[in-house]
Amino acid sequence: MTESPILRYFAYEHLQPPLAAVSSWFYQLAHDIERDLPAGAEKSTALRYLLIAKDAAVRAALDLPTDVHLPEG
Repeated sequence: MTESPILRYFAYEHLQPPLAAVSSWFYQLAHDIERDLPAGAEKSTALRYLLIAKDAAVRAALDLPTDVHLPEG
């Protein structure tokens, strides 16, 4: 099975904590969706909307205090 190209946008290793922690939650879910659901338009839509949600959550995490430590996914 070929991996969906959108998965590359869920990488988080380049981010600073806690942004990496937040992004990692979405990385795990995106890979679970890729693995467990059949290819098709709805799977693509799910991954696209998940990417939008991830981007918003990472931006929200920019406002966290610097001493916050979030668990990675």
